[in-house]
Amino acid sequence: MSRRLIVGVATLALTMTTLTAPALADPVTGLPSSSFPLGEPGISKTVAKSLAPGVDYFTLRHGQSKDGYTVSVVVGGNDAFSEATAQSQAQAVQEAGFSPTIVKFTRPAVADFPAADYFMVRLGNWPLEKKAEAGEVVKQLKDAGIGAKVDFLGDDGFQTTGPWSVRIITIDPRTFHGSLRSSIGTGVAKREKVSAMAASVKAIAGVNGGFFDIHTLTEFRGDPTGISVVGGKLLSEAVSGRAGLVLKGRTARVTELSSLVVARANDGAAVAVTGLNRVPKPDELVMYTEELGRATPVDDGVEVVLDASGKVTGVRDPGAPVARGTRVLHGVGAASDWLWEHAGETATIKVTTQVTDLRTHKAIPLTPETNIIGGAIGLVRGGQISITAFRDGMANVNMILRRHPRTLAGVTKSGKLIIAVVDGRAPGTTVGASFFEAAQIMRWLGARDAVNLDGGGSSAMVIGKKVVNHPSDGVERGVGDALLIVGQP
Repeated sequence: MSRRLIVGVATLALTMTTLTAPALADPVTGLPSSSFPLGEPGISKTVAKSLAPGVDYFTLRHGQSKDGYTVSVVVGGNDAFSEATAQSQAQAVQEAGFSPTIVKFTRPAVADFPAADYFMVRLGNWPLEKKAEAGEVVKQLKDAGIGAKVDFLGDDGFQTTGPWSVRIITIDPRTFHGSLRSSIGTGVAKREKVSAMAASVKAIAGVNGGFFDIHTLTEFRGDPTGISVVGGKLLSEAVSGRAGLVLKGRTARVTELSSLVVARANDGAAVAVTGLNRVPKPDELVMYTEELGRATPVDDGVEVVLDASGKVTGVRDPGAPVARGTRVLHGVGAASDWLWEHAGETATIKVTTQVTDLRTHKAIPLTPETNIIGGAIGLVRGGQISITAFRDGMANVNMILRRHPRTLAGVTKSGKLIIAVVDGRAPGTTVGASFFEAAQIMRWLGARDAVNLDGGGSSAMVIGKKVVNHPSDGVERGVGDALLIVGQP
């Protein structure tokens, strides 16, 4: 008969359990005068500065550090398990001569994914200045064949007093006289620092944009994983239904988006172009534009070069640059067969592009003033917290519950754009935010709709030529795209 080990079960309350937030604030000149929505009630310490007419910058600090370190058992890279796994790991830790605790917690439900219970196995609690002692326990556990790590308790997503360090920019289209733009830097495939992209257009300020593909070929790891429109040109396709930030001139709005690109030969045959400026998957047709910024990927497919009118000017092997004023259709497998059959050197291929606002079900005109940044995770919709982690591929404990640096964007009822960067991963200085906490911050700031942009080490806010936040990597990271606030010429 097996023995069930109960070493000690601690159920920790989450700060987001009730999801109670203050009423949606009206747009204000400064920050809301109500208590900051996270941690212990109180008015935050803030400093305000005007960057340009209609553009205001705020620094905010709230809370104080009371969290320390613990040691968490790790299995296969994970520290949250089923109860059975937690029991077996706690047994092993106890047999190695330690006194573990099983911690039960609930990952709360989001708009499109149910709640679930998880269990962790932990040992000890050390203050910030005793981190090295926790590290010694990790070494002893590893010597006993048990995986473990030093874990900062402020990262958990459980109750905390902070502190939080947040930088906020608000842009009021009624008094701002410049424009809001997206940028992919010198090429879609290449990662570039926000500071460099901002400097190239002499931007007033800027922040990092959406997520980018770190799992593709090294040379293409600047490719946005969702939609990207720069100056009216669709440069990366949408993940249908994923939220994005639509910019037009000095206005902004959040909505769900889809995109459709179709290549139609002069013999009437048509095929969907399923990718833009990225590495193709089997049997895909991908189109490369001059904004790619490097040679196309080398594979066993075929490429057709189109001039501005769609006339085929050449058929070639993959692996060459995209000349200015041209586009390249790159087919692999079944898609290469389609090109050989319908896109010979005397053919004309008409490529049509459409981006659809899924809230209005209308096409978005792709004018030179139109820019779109793929947000990835919806946070607030219609003034209510609505987190779409499952739809956006991030329905897990690490992304939903644990605290990370965050870059956030939202729009108020009156059309004011709010951009916020929450620094994190700095024990004792700033704890970052979970998805729920990020949504509460944006709702407190007055956002009717808000999205989570890329975060972690990518979170960066630039004012002029200076990075004003503290990126968690210690230095500014190159990213896929950026949101820029540009003054009048």
